[in-house]
Amino acid sequence: MIFVKVNKDNLEYDIYALLKSFYPEEEISISILQDGETMEESVRVPSFYDVKVFDSYVSCALNEDGNITVEKEDISGSQKADIKNALKRCVYKCVSKKSGCMLPWGILTGIRPVKLPMLMLDKGWDDEHISKYLGYNYLISDEKISLSLQIAHKEKEILKRIDRYDGYSLYIGIPFCPTTCLYCSFTSYPIAKWKDRVDDYISCVKKELDLVHELVRGRAPDSVYIGGGTPTTLSGEQFKDLLGYLKGSFDFDKVLEFTVEAGRPDSITEEKLMTLKELGVSRISINPQTMNGGTLKLIGRRHTIDDVKEAFKIAKNCGFANINTDIILGLPGEDIEHVKHTMEEIRKLEPASLTVHSMAIKRAAKMAEYLKEHEDIKSINTPEMMAEADRGARMMGMSPYYLYRQKNMAGNFENVGYAREGFHGIYNILIMEEVQSIIACGAGTVSKRVYEDGLIERCDNVKDVDLYMNRLDEMLERKRKLFSCFSYTA
Repeated sequence: MIFVKVNKDNLEYDIYALLKSFYPEEEISISILQDGETMEESVRVPSFYDVKVFDSYVSCALNEDGNITVEKEDISGSQKADIKNALKRCVYKCVSKKSGCMLPWGILTGIRPVKLPMLMLDKGWDDEHISKYLGYNYLISDEKISLSLQIAHKEKEILKRIDRYDGYSLYIGIPFCPTTCLYCSFTSYPIAKWKDRVDDYISCVKKELDLVHELVRGRAPDSVYIGGGTPTTLSGEQFKDLLGYLKGSFDFDKVLEFTVEAGRPDSITEEKLMTLKELGVSRISINPQTMNGGTLKLIGRRHTIDDVKEAFKIAKNCGFANINTDIILGLPGEDIEHVKHTMEEIRKLEPASLTVHSMAIKRAAKMAEYLKEHEDIKSINTPEMMAEADRGARMMGMSPYYLYRQKNMAGNFENVGYAREGFHGIYNILIMEEVQSIIACGAGTVSKRVYEDGLIERCDNVKDVDLYMNRLDEMLERKRKLFSCFSYTA
């Protein structure tokens, strides 16, 4: 247990997130220091942090078994955001001295670190100026600064093709899967239990699409993305129904990318992929997560390595050139040798893009409980494993083009998307950089309206499929309010 006391409120979340980055398995207790209470009086425990904000400086004192480490930083004339970062730097330095560790992303705990260099590039800053700023203010490692800058430049290049304010992107969520993976915390339900109600779900999605069609009159989407869950749990006929309805309702003339997550190899058939191809889908994703059979069984994936290879073969025979594949580093029991094997096998499949995920252990997933029950099995990611995946992607002629982070990531790393030139996932960039409105339909989806002044407003659909269908009118009203005055009328 790690105890923290602060003398100001509204700082608890930032301190908690930072400490969790260092100690993801530790319990952390944060409370407000009462007036006149000192560190010695408040609590006597092995690990105790005393965090304070004064008029001219901030401080963090760590009491570790009676040995006290103090970090202070002057904040005279600083803005509110700068004060918070100064405080986080003090906490970081104390923890780093205690643990002997440094985090690759420094004090950054948000999921969109590339937004920082993107904003600075928009202001005309050069790379050297940005690097110094990120290194001093956020304590980010040189390696991650270089990676984020490389991606920021690539994203700016790709986004030139996007109509940021007059266009929009459309997302449709299919919350069904063949089985629920051990690590999954997304909205997904076993298709076997829902197969008799999938048509009802699609009918509800169509009603949402009818409203969206009304709301976007005069605008055309730049990208369309069907995700999940596993969309290819739908039958070929259900795909024809949904995608045919979609294409009959919206202007696809300007669509730069039409993606369907084929996802699980055990959900892919030639009939389904031919249907996708005939209906204009330009990009699919086939996601083995690992090419090690033993791990697949452990995480609840009911497919084999041969199934992955067969899915790629079918997809290419159906004419798909733009195929993404996902892998996860830090799956239980895997080490760098497993990563090397996965990358060797992925290279043989010749995907157009690769997304490398760092394992994030979510409370809503079964993984956390599994690891508690099997203490001999670890979920570990290392810089060497990340480097091996990066090396393998570059050997396939790919370079990084988008990046995001999640809470409780193994090794405090990141997820990186790599692609060959011309095969970048446009929607992936848009969802991360939040530079275009995204209208999302289906259970568990979130719509975002991005205004020209940078303001972002959101509305979400309930995650539970039953509740979504029963409360559809409520979902429609949320969407109507958010996107009122969005259409262009002649």
